[in-house]
Amino acid sequence: MEEKIKFHDCRSDGECCRILAIESSCDETAAAVVENGRRVLSNVISSQIALHTLYGGVVPELASRKHIEKINQVIEAALKEAGVTLEDIDAIGVTYGPGLVGALLVGVAEAKAIAYAAKKPLIGVHHIEGHVSANFIEHPDLEPPFICLIVSGGHTHLVIVRDYGEFEILGRTRDDAAGEAFDKVARAVGLGYPGGPKVDKAAKEGNPHAVEFPRAKIEGSPYDFSFSGLKSAVLNYINHAKMTGEEISVPDLTASFQNAVVESLVSRAIMAAKEYGYRKLAMAGGVASNSALREGMKAACEKEGISLYYPSPVLCTDNAAMIGAAAYYEYKKGTRHGWDLNAVPNLKLGER
Repeated sequence: MEEKIKFHDCRSDGECCRILAIESSCDETAAAVVENGRRVLSNVISSQIALHTLYGGVVPELASRKHIEKINQVIEAALKEAGVTLEDIDAIGVTYGPGLVGALLVGVAEAKAIAYAAKKPLIGVHHIEGHVSANFIEHPDLEPPFICLIVSGGHTHLVIVRDYGEFEILGRTRDDAAGEAFDKVARAVGLGYPGGPKVDKAAKEGNPHAVEFPRAKIEGSPYDFSFSGLKSAVLNYINHAKMTGEEISVPDLTASFQNAVVESLVSRAIMAAKEYGYRKLAMAGGVASNSALREGMKAACEKEGISLYYPSPVLCTDNAAMIGAAAYYEYKKGTRHGWDLNAVPNLKLGER
């Protein structure tokens, strides 16, 4: 008889809670097994970047079909890599919003089926809560409360993390998310998709002060963001250069654009940490892997004596390990969802 795998680094109180987590909110089909919210036993991601690059962005219908094709495979791989079976799992966690409705439905339906068949508790997880929770995986000393800047392709939020899964929103974007602006500028200068990493790479060779683009401020809402005007300014600059026959330096243009985004993000996050008296600041979301943002935030935090936390790049982009971390703390609070759990594409942070 095969000996059952033993895990030796569970918590000192003997608790060993393992979550099977599923993430399918956009264009990554992912599954993970996470133990006690902090230890990742497996984290399997099937990326669709190559598919959507052909179209210059995510095509929702294609994303949904690819999730259906891959989801069983990534779950089987995650269980195998973790060395566990469904019998060893304590609960099933799944992203149920926000995101693309068709993509979310694939993950939610799969999670409900597994939870029902295996007689395991079902826990729906807010996607943004997952991004925040990615920080708990690599920073065992990080516990609430703290300030968190969440920056991704669909979201830009500045929040106080009061407790696990409890947030006070200080500011959010009024229009484009930071990552959305990166994608649109990348497309405009011919860098293609995905825009964030390509702008980051091109900007390393450019002068961040070559073009002084605007930094929007919202009167009466000092922690809110707006990137639509910045995006328009970049597009106007490109159009003017084309009309006058002026040569555009892509490195200078992307570096200047990126610098404007970074200054907007860093200034508000530092201001919030100082005003509310927090000495811990975390970043989360795909744009949190941007090198200029990391360098700018690190310098500002060191100047102000603030401890900075952010995940490795693989945990910044969409993944299931972060959903497993968030699901664990929801599980500990008693959160359970029924078989009526549905995808909520416009789910707001703090909603259940």
